[in-house]
Amino acid sequence: MTAAPDDTLPDADYVLVGSRVALGLDGGFAVAVPTRLRLLASAGAPDPLQLSVDGASPEVHAAQRQAFVDAGLLDSTASARNLFDDIVVDPSWLFAAGEQAGDAAVTGIEYRVVEDTAAGSPIVSLPVLRDDPTWHLSDAPIIVHAPGGDRVLRGFRSLYAAWLAHMADERRAAAGDPDRMLVVIFESRQIGEAMVDWDDPRVRLVHTVHNSHLPAPYDDPDAPVTGMWQRWLSTLDRYDAVLWPTAAQRDEVAARFGDPGTFHVVPNTIELGAEPPQAASRDPRQVVMLNRLAPQKRVDLAIRAWARVAAAVPDARLDVYGEGPLRDELQALIDDLGLSASVTLHGATADRDAIFDRAALFVTSTAFEGQGLSIAEALARGLPVVSFDARYGPREAIGDAGVLVAPGDVDGFAGAITRLLQDDARRAELSSRARAAAAAFTPDTVRPALIAALRAAVEKPSRRTPRG
Repeated sequence: MTAAPDDTLPDADYVLVGSRVALGLDGGFAVAVPTRLRLLASAGAPDPLQLSVDGASPEVHAAQRQAFVDAGLLDSTASARNLFDDIVVDPSWLFAAGEQAGDAAVTGIEYRVVEDTAAGSPIVSLPVLRDDPTWHLSDAPIIVHAPGGDRVLRGFRSLYAAWLAHMADERRAAAGDPDRMLVVIFESRQIGEAMVDWDDPRVRLVHTVHNSHLPAPYDDPDAPVTGMWQRWLSTLDRYDAVLWPTAAQRDEVAARFGDPGTFHVVPNTIELGAEPPQAASRDPRQVVMLNRLAPQKRVDLAIRAWARVAAAVPDARLDVYGEGPLRDELQALIDDLGLSASVTLHGATADRDAIFDRAALFVTSTAFEGQGLSIAEALARGLPVVSFDARYGPREAIGDAGVLVAPGDVDGFAGAITRLLQDDARRAELSSRARAAAAAFTPDTVRPALIAALRAAVEKPSRRTPRG
């Protein structure tokens, strides 16, 4: 492997792998993943790929890829690939990967068939393991309908490994280097957990973190961790690097579960953009939220707090942008509290910066975060922020450009908003610090940390290859 300068990535191939990565369906995750891909490219990764393994149709995946390009998150639709799209286009690698099938391979298992729609013939049959949260770890056979007779792969982990190995071999052949390194960056715990024992010495496995590992009420770092998080945390020492979005989460996990020497803080990035407007051009009574209308975001607490804000500042308005399953419930709460004149659920928006540029204040009542990109995006537009001091993200993002309130303290939340709406000078002071806080999340700031993490992973032996 050719040595690279310290300010660029080692010469290798890099792929990001998520279960599903779809704008409009996967919240901030669907922005963070392609943004990381662009960061990889800017750090010297040659043609990095964004990969997904969900089973939607090729037409759906094509639309999703185009949506990323239209949003400016990917430069080309060729930067994203899907496992099942690749199977349909050319299954020869899959046929070669399977082992000879036994007579009892499919006994007692329900299967879903992926077909070559043009030829009308089955390509692969996937086991359907209903109500099984560990389906991705099962060795239930995947049936490969090869031209010479059915073959099998042992579980989804074998299917994922065969696909990634196929892509790595394509790149190695093109480069004329059979030992060229493949760096796989898992963006989904389900896939990382399934693949953590892949022991090819030419492969490095890196895992990112997108959310808090803590159970409800999400603010006790010593609370028992169960389910997928418990299983995933038990695999931490098997990855060649783990990328945490905040120092706080890294430190609390290290203190409780141990740091194998592979932990790195690499936040998701934002573009700082042009200078925001001055306070004088903003609406001094407009407060905005931008998040999914989902339980994690606890928008109901912000609405309850707003009843107190509206009583103290009658002409203030709360504009909530975003969609989600709680929209009807939140609208009913607004109506029940008599706040329909001052609280509006606007739905999704494509005009984030324009909305931020008109407002005086950004608020978030989230219960937990991985990082909370919307906070950094608001700060970049010069907006002070009021947030619950939730694990993890708000404290490290806001710094001295906003106000933190104890988690769940509705009265404290209302009081912080009210005081800032009534104090133009204090609001302007916080606004003047906002861009500096947001600058911690720009690509130029974060890129060195990403390079250092991946360099450490590549230059050391794989943590899964047996030592001789």
